[in-house]
Amino acid sequence: MQRDNDNHDRLDALCAPLWHKTGGALTAESLPRLTADETTLLAYAVLRQELLEGGFVQLIQNGYGPFIFLNPFAKALRLWGLRDFSKWLYDARALYEKTRDILEQPTETDDAFMALYEQHPEWDDFDDYFVEAEPEITAMVLEAYGQRHNI
Repeated sequence: MQRDNDNHDRLDALCAPLWHKTGGALTAESLPRLTADETTLLAYAVLRQELLEGGFVQLIQNGYGPFIFLNPFAKALRLWGLRDFSKWLYDARALYEKTRDILEQPTETDDAFMALYEQHPEWDDFDDYFVEAEPEITAMVLEAYGQRHNI
């Protein structure tokens, strides 16, 4: 378990200067300040945080669907050697494309937001997989990033 915490701390430490470069926000203006690898690492950090806190419904509701699914994030991870995880993201993208019109609509209340989980149980398997596999995936992302940057 200590290793998992070390990986989480390492991910946070690697992302802190990247967040500083973006001014703390992922916007069309701030993203060009990052390299492709830096963007991929931040995308993973966002994905990880959102999925561990509230799953894909939360990620999409918080506006990160296009950032994760409509950018070359999955392709970049495949090029980093995370082929299975990349394929899983492409599978999630197919579901995103089927549900995004509903899930991207703002909710007015917490009850309306929570109802989205009941209305879209098709995301449950994706959420469950990530929660279970997250320590291993995070380790692989950190290893790949480290190898690419000799750190």
